[in-house]
Amino acid sequence: MVLEAREDLVVTQATLEDWPVISRWAAEEGWNPGLSDGPAFFAQDPDGFFLGLIGGEPVSAISVVNHGAGFAFLGCYLVRPDLRGRGHGLTTWKTALVHAGSRTVGLDGVVAQQDNYRQSGFRPAHRTVRFAGAAPAAQAPAGVRPATAADLPDLIAYDALCHPADRPRFLGRWLTTQGHGTFVRRAAGSRVTGYGVLRPARDSLRIGPLFADTPEDARALFAALCAAARGQDIAVDVPETNAAGVALAEEAGLTPSFETARMYTGPVREHARERVFGVTTLELG
Repeated sequence: MVLEAREDLVVTQATLEDWPVISRWAAEEGWNPGLSDGPAFFAQDPDGFFLGLIGGEPVSAISVVNHGAGFAFLGCYLVRPDLRGRGHGLTTWKTALVHAGSRTVGLDGVVAQQDNYRQSGFRPAHRTVRFAGAAPAAQAPAGVRPATAADLPDLIAYDALCHPADRPRFLGRWLTTQGHGTFVRRAAGSRVTGYGVLRPARDSLRIGPLFADTPEDARALFAALCAAARGQDIAVDVPETNAAGVALAEEAGLTPSFETARMYTGPVREHARERVFGVTTLELG
């Protein structure tokens, strides 16, 4: 379905079949996308992905993924390098934002674009720093184990405490995709006290989310994720406001390699920001 045209640019909804193009562009920007991100992303909102085309060839991309009635998240904002500076990105942006309706929109903005996002009504909430390096040697401690299908309802409920919106469709794929390692920590009474996911990406393994009640819970989950990584390179996006999360990454020998700013156009649902030791994904929040 064609949504808008500007000169020779046509903005249209993208499909999962278009994801390899978007993912390749993201990799070329150094964003290190996950190898299996597409199906989980599209599961959340299959109508939330857009391409700008010239002569049928993709030149720009963006996602505006709706998470329920009050929240949307913008990501994958990309323009082919040889066609930048011609207004194609802005046209793609304006067209796609219509999909969010009256929802508050969030994004994780790279440094070079943050002033532009401010001009579009986005306000910074916190800085997020990507820490990367070789996974330290570790063993999964007692109380942390790989998640099973029986854990899924509890993990979805726990995630809702840590995120501005419920996202069961996304998590149904993210937590169960082949190659994704999901680990859960439970208290003695079987209550979930945190969970984390390790997934393969272009340049390293990625940790996200890493949600936990306490620094102790986060440290136990992080150890299990590092044990699963077996010395391979890992990366985790840590909100700078979570000092314990920053300390955990630094103590593991990981170093800053990339940064973004979490920004919103308006208020978001209250959630346990102190439990976010690692962001799920910069593309969907």
